[in-house]
Amino acid sequence: MGENTEEYTSGDKAPTDSIGFVAETLLPVGRRASLFIAYFAALAVYGQLVGAQPPPPAPQARFVVVLDAAHGGDDAGGSLSNGQFEKTFTLALSVRLRSLLAARGIQVVTTRESDAAVEPDRRAEIANHAQAQACLSLHATESGLGVHLFATSLSATQPTRFAAWKTAQAAWVTRSLALEGVLNSALQHAGMNVTLGRTSLPVVDSMSCPAVAVEIAPEMGPDKKAAAGLDDPDYQARVADALAAALVEWHSEAHQP
Repeated sequence: MGENTEEYTSGDKAPTDSIGFVAETLLPVGRRASLFIAYFAALAVYGQLVGAQPPPPAPQARFVVVLDAAHGGDDAGGSLSNGQFEKTFTLALSVRLRSLLAARGIQVVTTRESDAAVEPDRRAEIANHAQAQACLSLHATESGLGVHLFATSLSATQPTRFAAWKTAQAAWVTRSLALEGVLNSALQHAGMNVTLGRTSLPVVDSMSCPAVAVEIAPEMGPDKKAAAGLDDPDYQARVADALAAALVEWHSEAHQP
């Protein structure tokens, strides 16, 4: 080869199959330098391109809603004006609301999917195991008009590592009242009369999540009288739509930085 080349002999240590070997054994010195410059320039450009890539999006926090259709099985609940039992109404509302939320990409856990008896402790256990961000206990009544929202009557306390079972909700009072406010706004926006209250409910009081009891009564009309009964399909749909809209809003607020 020419005077500016270096030869590799079998007595030398075999070089690796690399660009460095090619440069050192086959190219003149000047060409060799140019090749190294181009090689490292390419590495620099590649590093810039890799560094310019946006970081992968952070995974969204898990968001679960628990729907607790009150009563079931031998516990029929209240008797409604059309002969229907409360347990049937609450289950139908739970199924409808679950479908609306699932269509919006929200994961839903239900305490019952059929006419089955579920003990109060088991209902709370399901909600707590799901680590839910919102829990609605669904009820129906012929007393009063509109929608009644109830948060726990427990006094707010600081969260503890091991919460007492019957008063677990005490650590969630502030968040539950905030959820009640979002539900109230959505229902009123849908033109419904809403009554807010606080009461003791065994299921809600044992839940370690933002929890509200929702009790549906016949719709109130402009004359302060019943405008639609609990058996009115349009009224049922509007209640479910409003509750779904509230939970979507709650989901949005939960993911704000």
